[in-house]
Amino acid sequence: MKSRLFLSIFSMSVLTAVVSCGKDKPVTSETTEVTTTKDGAMYAVDTMNSKIEWKGFKVFKSENTSHFGTIKFESGDVTVKDGKLESGKFLANVASLENVDLKDDAEKKAKLEGHLKSGDFFEVEKFPTASYEITKVSEGTGDYNTVLDGNLTIKGITKPVQFNANVTVNNGEVSIATEPKDILREDFGVKFQVPVENGLIKNEVNVQILIKALEKNK
Repeated sequence: MKSRLFLSIFSMSVLTAVVSCGKDKPVTSETTEVTTTKDGAMYAVDTMNSKIEWKGFKVFKSENTSHFGTIKFESGDVTVKDGKLESGKFLANVASLENVDLKDDAEKKAKLEGHLKSGDFFEVEKFPTASYEITKVSEGTGDYNTVLDGNLTIKGITKPVQFNANVTVNNGEVSIATEPKDILREDFGVKFQVPVENGLIKNEVNVQILIKALEKNK
């Protein structure tokens, strides 16, 4: 009898563990195959003159409010082949996230930045960086001369993201300016939502990548 009871408890424990593991399973990453190469001249990202500009929105009834700011780059490099962008990978320092629109109210600015860096949003203590690796470079149309396909990683979750961009290569310098684009924050595990009475936070976060890179050994 004791043996049967022990087996029954053991079986229930194993089943509970399996179910729990299933619930805690992380989001599966999706990536695009990298078709670019490292052939060509190497350029290092000028982190002092490169940044990500972000804008988030809150919607309440018919009113729209927003906050905007910047994130700095920690490192990065691009490759140029035959005078054209060939590849690139960039590492953003999410802990550098800064709000701009509240610059005249230090208390509110610090409170917002602290919240965005907390576990409710980007959890920078656990995920201090985000990255974007270009997987394909194509010719653009209209206002943007280049199309960049790449893998965007935020909070350890990777998704393929495409940007229209203007790219120039001139006198040992590469400049990349992407078209502002909406990224779905919930796709990357940023799912915090305030109570309805305080105004919903939109899933879309608008981002623009601005890169300046300088040729190495020059």
